[in-house]
Amino acid sequence: MLQRKGARKGTDIPDDVLHLLQQGQLQTVNLTEWLAVDHALLLQNALDEFGLQRSSDSFLSELDHLKENKIMKIIPAIAQEWLNLFEQQTHQERTRFFNVMASHPSDSIRCWAAYIVGIDPRLSIEQQLAGIRPFAADPHFGVREIAWMAVRGPVAMQLLESLVLLNDWVRNQDANIRRFAIELTRPQGVWAKHIPELKEHPELALPLLEAVKSDSIKYVQDSVGNWLNDASKTKPEWVLQVCDAWLKTSDTQETKRIVTRATRSLIKKQ
Repeated sequence: MLQRKGARKGTDIPDDVLHLLQQGQLQTVNLTEWLAVDHALLLQNALDEFGLQRSSDSFLSELDHLKENKIMKIIPAIAQEWLNLFEQQTHQERTRFFNVMASHPSDSIRCWAAYIVGIDPRLSIEQQLAGIRPFAADPHFGVREIAWMAVRGPVAMQLLESLVLLNDWVRNQDANIRRFAIELTRPQGVWAKHIPELKEHPELALPLLEAVKSDSIKYVQDSVGNWLNDASKTKPEWVLQVCDAWLKTSDTQETKRIVTRATRSLIKKQ
């Protein structure tokens, strides 16, 4: 079961797999499974696992207020309810429950933990980035995606400070960490609000992009190319200038691949 490829349609997910996913005893292996998880049911099971049955009613009643059953609405809502619960607990209890979630076998529960970091108002942007780092490096694709979405709002609000802090990230040995720094700051990220300042002034993030302009990992290359493709929608000439400069100073297949991806929208308009 652990080596399964995963169903292509939600209706094709085997009942035993879906049951274990809802119990929090199994990780999802593809987007179909990830989207099929019933987070309200998973939350009920997690509260039972953590010995917090008394909190179930308040948790679930808040989720019932959501008119949309969309995962990007549910995960932040669950994270907010955890923060509300943490306010009633000692520091030791909060730390214990958060650590359990952050290292839980269920990728969906780890997603909750990542979002808790992103919406905790007590944390500075430096603390949020430090706290999100383990999730940015998580082996599961879903956790990594939720991680950058979780802190994108705070980063956009404190952009200049964040860009300085992320300078070390794009030089990290872990490709997931490098990719996270780029994906987090995309001017028009997918499934996330735009960052107006980077749409108008993409050059602010150029030091990050320069560090990975010839990255050896395609996962990072794709993110860099997508970043520049985003920027080409508002600052096409700047993107062309960057790409031309890169091709002159970095004559590698990796850079060429990034430039091809970066200019795809511009080429379509020609």
